[in-house]
Amino acid sequence: METSQFEARKIALKQTKEGHVLNLAIHPDEIPDEILRDFVGARYMVVMVRLADSEAPMIRSEEYAGTKLVKQAGMLCRDRNFWDYLLEEGLIFERKEEVAVEWLCNYLDVVSRAELKTNERAQNLFEQLNREYQTWKN
Repeated sequence: METSQFEARKIALKQTKEGHVLNLAIHPDEIPDEILRDFVGARYMVVMVRLADSEAPMIRSEEYAGTKLVKQAGMLCRDRNFWDYLLEEGLIFERKEEVAVEWLCNYLDVVSRAELKTNERAQNLFEQLNREYQTWKN
């Protein structure tokens, strides 16, 4: 089996009655000659690997780990039991979501919980805090 390898960028995605149409941009120096010579309508078996900024294959589970933590932080700050935990520890003095959000941002040294998506130091602090809270809760 002969294969073609090249780097491409996703430039568009749309849905038609035949399925999804993925448009890729391939640099002129990268496009294999055989793809240029193939007729329109030729079928291909496609294997794609997304590249990270380091040019290595991206590990998807790592890409979205931070997104999961952002959601967890949002839920935690709305959790009345978390407010009780913070009150009992003397970390806040009012049982309110806004107070928990402000305390958490200060604790993590971030402007917004959204920074958990990419800030590894804040991610580690948040995970540690969450473990301590879960222990307290149980």
